[in-house]
Amino acid sequence: MVQGIIGSELAKLIKSAKVPGKDYLIVDVRDEDWKGGNIKGSRNHPSQRFLLDVDDLVKQTKDVPIMIFHCALSQERGPKAARIYEETRNTFHDANHTVYVLQGGFVQFGQSYKDDPELVENWREIIW
Repeated sequence: MVQGIIGSELAKLIKSAKVPGKDYLIVDVRDEDWKGGNIKGSRNHPSQRFLLDVDDLVKQTKDVPIMIFHCALSQERGPKAARIYEETRNTFHDANHTVYVLQGGFVQFGQSYKDDPELVENWREIIW
């Protein structure tokens, strides 16, 4: 079941000793709106292609125990991608993982942490 994670919990995870891509992975499903900045260490898997790419993403992340999805606001694209990923991963692999959606999406996270280079990179104020 997909769960929510708040920005401060994600910030704590990123700044922990956990390794991105091994212990957790942040998946940004924004499309063209990805260009205004991103969460450091996240991977962009645009929502427009997500259904085509989800099987590959599941294969690449089958051993990653924590998956965090988001879009700009995490109201549509992020939660939808998280549900698709969860269903696909449960079909092919064991359910020994947790899938989260970042509450408030990149807009809220970026506004809160844009000045912290450990958390946000490529920030473009003009876009946000």
